[in-house]
Amino acid sequence: MKINKLATKLFLATTALVLGACGGSNGEETANNDEIVTELPEETTVTFWHAMNNAQEEALIKLTDDFMAENENIKIELQNQSSYGDMQAKINSTLPSPKDLPTITQAYPGWLWNAAQDEMLVDLQPYMDDATIGWGDQEEIIPSLLEGATINDTLYGIPFNKSTEMLFYNVDMLEEYGVDVPTNFDELKEASQTIYDKSNGSVVGVGFDSLNNYYAIGMKNKGVSFNKDIALDSEESKEVINYYADGVRDGYFRIAGSDGYMSGPFANEQVAMFIGSIAGEGYVKADTEGKFDYDVAARPEAINLQQGTDIYMFNSATAEERTAAFTYMKFLAEAENQLYWANMTGYMPILESVVNSDEYKNSTETKVPAHLSEATKELFAIPVEENADPAYNEMRAIMENILVNTDKDIDELIQNSIPQLEDVWNQ
Repeated sequence: MKINKLATKLFLATTALVLGACGGSNGEETANNDEIVTELPEETTVTFWHAMNNAQEEALIKLTDDFMAENENIKIELQNQSSYGDMQAKINSTLPSPKDLPTITQAYPGWLWNAAQDEMLVDLQPYMDDATIGWGDQEEIIPSLLEGATINDTLYGIPFNKSTEMLFYNVDMLEEYGVDVPTNFDELKEASQTIYDKSNGSVVGVGFDSLNNYYAIGMKNKGVSFNKDIALDSEESKEVINYYADGVRDGYFRIAGSDGYMSGPFANEQVAMFIGSIAGEGYVKADTEGKFDYDVAARPEAINLQQGTDIYMFNSATAEERTAAFTYMKFLAEAENQLYWANMTGYMPILESVVNSDEYKNSTETKVPAHLSEATKELFAIPVEENADPAYNEMRAIMENILVNTDKDIDELIQNSIPQLEDVWNQ
């Protein structure tokens, strides 16, 4: 619909009077931009902070150029923040000065917990529901991915570069040792023991890239969520920890350690299998080329983790910038763009139709697509609550400390770690 110019002037005048009487909590004025603009007659610029590099950035630039060609009045300024760590630090340092924030940013939801509490993010549900610019008959995003972009039951984000974990394995090595691809953790342990024994200890069966993912997924498969109430010394927790610790102590499991990621030892044939993010397949493909055949399979637990970042919008943006940004996010979520993004970057499509499409499954460039549907039957997200992000990071350190000290009493190591985790949750 067209916006009535007189009504708009009266709205802006009223807003100005209100803003003269009250400002944001930091003393800066905050505009009331809750009205959804449905037309953009003048050029509107959207700034987008991201941390995509190499092929990922190239794909993002291409999609952004395509969007701007279709939407001549919208200019998207891509501002690369180098890395996740740098981007998170910049977001945190800029939050006290909303006028310096971008229109939208790539982020993990846990990074923006405080911003959500301070009402600095835009609730995207009204935009999705809008009769004029909303989602309409465009395919809905996979519900579990949308759930991961919510904070306090409010939809603040649109899923962006999403991934999950899968099992990468050395085809030649499994054939050599007569081992089938594991479909559950009992089989994973048995296969790893067989490989380790038959290789006379020269090859480890499996390792996990992310130790906090290992713990959280293991607990979720036992019906326990990673949140402030989690008990490290519960029976479920001890079972998850000891499964890995026993394997490390006996030699058939390992951790990445100084290698950083398991893809290195995997490529060097020091480990027959590893469980890691599908986003790392490009490294596996490059590092194993000419050495051996690798393949992928679903992670051998029923419930899997959805990870990766979403795109969030700050409410310091004007009404026009909000509409322009939402239009861009909606464009990125279209099926043909999701297919291109997934094929070019290795990230998973956020649409069920693309995940199950022949065009995606039959990819000759990557092996993940053929098995992703099986790997994503049941996904969950780490609950977003106060201090969940630092607590999750702390869990990585706790797991690593336990797994490099398997010659010590594991129960004692667990007990000693309880105050360490509680301090982070309560900071």
